[in-house]
Amino acid sequence: MKNFKVVLFYKYVEIENPQKLREAQQEICQKLNLKGRMIVASEGINATLEGLEENIKEYCRQLLKDKRFAGTHIKISDGTGSAFPKLSIKVRSEIVASGVDDLDLNKVTGKYITAEQLHNWIKDKKEFFIVDMRNDYEQVVGYFENSILSQMENFRELPKLLPKLKHLKGKTIVTVCTGGVRCEKASGFLVKNGFSDVYQLYGGIVTYMEKYPNEDFKGALYVFDNRLVMGFNMSDPKREIVGICASCGKSSENYINCKDDFCHRHFICCNDCVDENNKALCPMGCRDFSKEHPELQYA
Repeated sequence: MKNFKVVLFYKYVEIENPQKLREAQQEICQKLNLKGRMIVASEGINATLEGLEENIKEYCRQLLKDKRFAGTHIKISDGTGSAFPKLSIKVRSEIVASGVDDLDLNKVTGKYITAEQLHNWIKDKKEFFIVDMRNDYEQVVGYFENSILSQMENFRELPKLLPKLKHLKGKTIVTVCTGGVRCEKASGFLVKNGFSDVYQLYGGIVTYMEKYPNEDFKGALYVFDNRLVMGFNMSDPKREIVGICASCGKSSENYINCKDDFCHRHFICCNDCVDENNKALCPMGCRDFSKEHPELQYA
């Protein structure tokens, strides 16, 4: 049986020629038959790739040889062989779109806190506040207990989060996200806006879950590939399912897209509430507008 692995990593580092890096990455990924998504920008690199275990190991070896990416925190998890349909490597202005301008993370960012340190803070009942910087649809399937959920529809809404957090300017804050790339940018944004004691979870939630499965992070972790959710020790009887079907309220971790052609919002819907094509309308007031107005459908 073939053993597939998924590798997740990012690095904020100055890239003088993003297009040249994109071409080099395209070549090595194709040579190793890797699929997935990668964003390259002048501020760094952000990627999730899947391939055979030996090819993933070779890719990581070659990546770390590049002095720009030395010390990159690489997260590896089990794959399926079908996590991604193809390879996509693009050059963008940011490695994660934030809606924030003029933020140099080599100069302004939060302090790193490791999974071990955060675990100790939680057990010691230290006063601090975890702020979850993921999108709202990611948070519904899993989250840190007692964390502040940003409830952003998209990370580009980050600037709108400031009023919600202004009462924490003098408090200790830990920003968290899936793999670290968003919470690192969010921590720098908070520091730039006057928050005095800001930390970011090094390696993101996936690193914490790997070390402390089914402890402080409840539920499962949403991931941006065909697996949709992942966790560690998923059969552990202590594991709690916190996701709720938007249609009937039953416990579920089954994500689908709204069947309305003008919505396609991602939401949780249990198997009992979907039709024979695994489709349903989301809870945002959608009606099947596309069927009522076929003249408006895209060609």
